[in-house]
Amino acid sequence: MATMTAAQRRAQESRRYNANLAVCPGHELLATLSDKWLTLVVAALADGPLRYAELSRIVAGVSQKMLTQTLRKLERDGLVTRQVTPSVPVRTDYELTALGRDLLPLQRAIKDWAETHIELVHKARAAYDAAESATDGS
Repeated sequence: MATMTAAQRRAQESRRYNANLAVCPGHELLATLSDKWLTLVVAALADGPLRYAELSRIVAGVSQKMLTQTLRKLERDGLVTRQVTPSVPVRTDYELTALGRDLLPLQRAIKDWAETHIELVHKARAAYDAAESATDGS
Protein backbone atom coordinates (compact mmCIF):
# COMPACT_ATOMS: atom_id res chain seq x y z
CA MET A 1 0.00 0.00 0.00
CA ALA A 2 1.33 3.44 -0.93
CA THR A 3 2.27 5.86 1.80
CA MET A 4 0.07 8.97 2.05
CA THR A 5 1.05 12.41 3.14
CA ALA A 6 -0.78 14.08 6.02
CA ALA A 7 -2.60 16.31 3.52
CA GLN A 8 -3.73 13.27 1.52
CA ARG A 9 -4.98 11.57 4.72
CA ARG A 10 -6.92 14.71 5.70
CA ALA A 11 -8.45 14.92 2.22
CA GLN A 12 -9.43 11.25 2.39
CA GLU A 13 -11.05 11.73 5.82
CA SER A 14 -12.86 14.81 4.53
CA ARG A 15 -14.34 12.81 1.65
CA ARG A 16 -15.24 9.92 3.97
CA TYR A 17 -17.62 12.10 6.02
CA ASN A 18 -19.03 14.35 3.32
CA ALA A 19 -22.79 13.69 3.37
CA ASN A 20 -23.04 14.91 -0.22
CA LEU A 21 -21.09 11.85 -1.37
CA ALA A 22 -23.10 8.66 -1.89
CA VAL A 23 -20.43 6.59 -0.14
CA CYS A 24 -20.45 8.70 3.03
CA PRO A 25 -21.74 6.87 6.13
CA GLY A 26 -23.89 9.89 6.97
CA HIS A 27 -25.57 9.89 3.54
CA GLU A 28 -27.55 6.75 4.30
CA LEU A 29 -28.64 8.03 7.70
CA LEU A 30 -29.73 11.41 6.28
CA ALA A 31 -31.87 9.58 3.73
CA THR A 32 -33.44 7.55 6.52
CA LEU A 33 -34.08 10.57 8.75
CA SER A 34 -35.80 12.46 5.94
CA ASP A 35 -38.46 9.76 5.59
CA LYS A 36 -41.93 11.22 6.25
CA TRP A 37 -43.22 8.25 8.23
CA LEU A 38 -40.10 8.02 10.36
CA THR A 39 -40.44 11.68 11.28
CA LEU A 40 -44.11 11.31 12.20
CA VAL A 41 -43.57 8.13 14.26
CA VAL A 42 -40.69 9.69 16.21
CA ALA A 43 -42.84 12.77 16.89
CA ALA A 44 -45.72 10.55 18.04
CA LEU A 45 -43.42 8.76 20.50
CA ALA A 46 -42.09 12.04 21.94
CA ASP A 47 -44.41 11.93 24.96
CA GLY A 48 -43.69 8.32 25.89
CA PRO A 49 -44.28 4.73 24.90
CA LEU A 50 -47.21 3.78 22.70
CA ARG A 51 -48.77 0.56 21.51
CA TYR A 52 -48.91 -0.25 17.81
CA ALA A 53 -52.65 0.52 17.57
CA GLU A 54 -52.14 3.87 19.30
CA LEU A 55 -49.37 4.78 16.86
CA SER A 56 -51.60 3.74 13.97
CA ARG A 57 -54.32 6.14 15.16
CA ILE A 58 -51.93 9.03 15.86
CA VAL A 59 -49.95 8.84 12.59
CA ALA A 60 -52.74 9.73 10.18
CA GLY A 61 -52.61 8.08 6.79
CA VAL A 62 -49.95 5.49 7.54
CA SER A 63 -50.71 1.99 6.28
CA GLN A 64 -50.10 -1.04 8.45
CA LYS A 65 -47.25 -2.09 6.14
CA MET A 66 -45.53 1.32 6.28
CA LEU A 67 -45.92 1.61 10.06
CA THR A 68 -44.43 -1.86 10.55
CA GLN A 69 -41.53 -1.12 8.17
CA THR A 70 -40.88 2.24 9.83
CA LEU A 71 -40.88 0.78 13.35
CA ARG A 72 -38.49 -1.96 12.27
CA LYS A 73 -36.17 0.60 10.68
CA LEU A 74 -36.27 2.76 13.82
CA GLU A 75 -35.55 -0.24 16.00
CA ARG A 76 -32.69 -1.38 13.75
CA ASP A 77 -31.15 2.11 13.82
CA GLY A 78 -31.34 2.23 17.62
CA LEU A 79 -33.91 5.03 17.78
CA VAL A 80 -36.79 2.94 19.18
CA THR A 81 -37.11 -0.04 21.51
CA ARG A 82 -39.86 -2.62 21.28
CA GLN A 83 -41.16 -4.21 24.48
CA VAL A 84 -43.32 -7.30 24.10
CA THR A 85 -45.45 -8.25 27.10
CA PRO A 86 -46.82 -11.80 26.95
CA SER A 87 -50.53 -11.49 27.57
CA VAL A 88 -53.75 -12.21 25.73
CA PRO A 89 -53.59 -10.47 23.36
CA VAL A 90 -49.83 -9.87 23.25
CA ARG A 91 -48.97 -6.28 24.14
CA THR A 92 -46.22 -4.52 22.18
CA ASP A 93 -45.03 -1.08 23.24
CA TYR A 94 -42.65 1.17 21.33
CA GLU A 95 -40.52 3.81 22.99
CA LEU A 96 -37.78 6.20 21.92
CA THR A 97 -34.27 5.33 23.06
CA ALA A 98 -31.85 7.98 24.32
CA LEU A 99 -30.61 8.27 20.74
CA GLY A 100 -34.18 8.75 19.49
CA ARG A 101 -34.82 11.42 22.13
CA ASP A 102 -31.66 13.23 20.95
CA LEU A 103 -33.37 13.59 17.58
CA LEU A 104 -36.47 15.31 18.98
CA PRO A 105 -35.08 18.88 19.30
CA LEU A 106 -33.95 18.76 15.66
CA GLN A 107 -37.32 17.50 14.49
CA ARG A 108 -39.15 20.11 16.55
CA ALA A 109 -36.96 22.85 15.07
CA ILE A 110 -37.77 21.69 11.52
CA LYS A 111 -41.49 21.41 12.38
CA ASP A 112 -41.47 24.93 13.88
CA TRP A 113 -39.65 26.30 10.84
CA ALA A 114 -42.16 24.62 8.50
CA GLU A 115 -45.15 25.99 10.41
CA THR A 116 -43.63 29.48 10.51
CA HIS A 117 -42.72 29.57 6.81
CA ILE A 118 -45.47 27.56 5.11
CA GLU A 119 -47.23 30.65 3.77
CA LEU A 120 -43.99 31.90 2.20
CA VAL A 121 -43.44 28.50 0.63
CA HIS A 122 -46.99 28.50 -0.75
CA LYS A 123 -46.43 31.97 -2.24
CA ALA A 124 -43.12 30.88 -3.77
CA ARG A 125 -44.78 27.80 -5.29
CA ALA A 126 -47.62 29.86 -6.71
CA ALA A 127 -45.16 32.38 -8.23
CA TYR A 128 -43.05 29.56 -9.71
CA ASP A 129 -46.09 27.77 -11.13
CA ALA A 130 -47.41 31.02 -12.62
CA ALA A 131 -44.04 31.73 -14.22
CA GLU A 132 -43.82 28.18 -15.58
CA SER A 133 -47.34 28.43 -16.98
CA ALA A 134 -46.46 31.73 -18.66
CA THR A 135 -43.36 30.27 -20.32
CA ASP A 136 -45.16 27.06 -21.33
CA GLY A 137 -47.91 29.05 -23.04
CA SER A 138 -45.60 31.26 -25.05
